[in-house]
Amino acid sequence: MEITGVKIRKVLEHGRLRGIVSVTFDDVFAVHDIKIVQGEHRLFVAMPSRRDENGVFRDIVHPITPSAREKIETQVLDAFMEEQLRRGKVQ
Repeated sequence: MEITGVKIRKVLEHGRLRGIVSVTFDDVFAVHDIKIVQGEHRLFVAMPSRRDENGVFRDIVHPITPSAREKIETQVLDAFMEEQLRRGKVQ
């Protein structure tokens, strides 16, 4: 499965949440509401989640393997940085 598109939906300048993106796989499957979050040491990608009946947030979708997570995170963050450069807002 290949990532065929990353669409930056929203860019935020303040707070820990820095952006929201959608990722398309093989031009046939899309995952929306992936968050770009400023962590203590770096930006990271958080998968869409919802709160369960116990108040715990659970991912709705997520990569199964570490290599899949790394591939998604790398491509999403690369696209986000390109958008930041395009907007003239390098972090």
